[in-house]
Amino acid sequence: MDKTLDNLWTVQWIGLLTITRKEMTRVLRIWPQTLLPSVITTTLYFLVFGNFIGDRIGEFDGVPYIQFIIPGLIMMSVITNSYSNVSSSAFGAKFQRNIEEMLISPLHNAVIVSGYVMGGVLRGCLVGSLVTLVSIFFAPLQIANIGLVLAVMLFTSMLFALAGFINAMLANRFDDVSIVPTFVLTPLTYLGGVFYSISLLPPFWQTLSRLNPVLYLVNLFRFGFSGVSDVPVGGALAFLLVFTGLLWGVCLYLFNRGVGLRS
Repeated sequence: MDKTLDNLWTVQWIGLLTITRKEMTRVLRIWPQTLLPSVITTTLYFLVFGNFIGDRIGEFDGVPYIQFIIPGLIMMSVITNSYSNVSSSAFGAKFQRNIEEMLISPLHNAVIVSGYVMGGVLRGCLVGSLVTLVSIFFAPLQIANIGLVLAVMLFTSMLFALAGFINAMLANRFDDVSIVPTFVLTPLTYLGGVFYSISLLPPFWQTLSRLNPVLYLVNLFRFGFSGVSDVPVGGALAFLLVFTGLLWGVCLYLFNRGVGLRS
């Protein structure tokens, strides 16, 4: 009995590593498409907003402007890459119907979902790390709480990787995969306090901004760097953990029910 159980766990572990390795191989094989664009785009943000405009703006809450926007730009790259990696990869597997081979394998559904999510997490964290290294060329890197920074990067990439998986399950066409990043994620990130503090906004717009979930992630990440935040840190951390667990449950529910997989 124990030997059978050990074999079962071995199969699940090997399956998880195989799916994750497949995802990372895909990312690294086409790195000019998966890694380089975010690094170039963020470098331009550092150059334009940090160097050219930052000196005119001065400081926010005692933090030089370029150091103020660095955490937000890193978080923006983590969000977009972890989301897009899983949504495109999982939908491609569904569209080509090779995900059905995994469904009839001995792998548990949670292992399959975890494999795709791990691919998104690794890409998001990898791009976030590359952007962090690039930021060193524009401003001194100051981190107040390295543990919080790493935890927020990990759970944020996991949160949006799970959201990308949900998008892939519900999408019927490739166009459906690009709708959310274009019309939802992009506005939320640009209006999520990446380039400004909401304390500069009128009261009405401050209240409206607090409905934006990305605002809490950006400020939580910024607090790990400079100790500055526009929102309560404890509440932002609770939001991140609760919604990560919630989306994990939604992913398993959709996958177990075969939503978008069974015709």
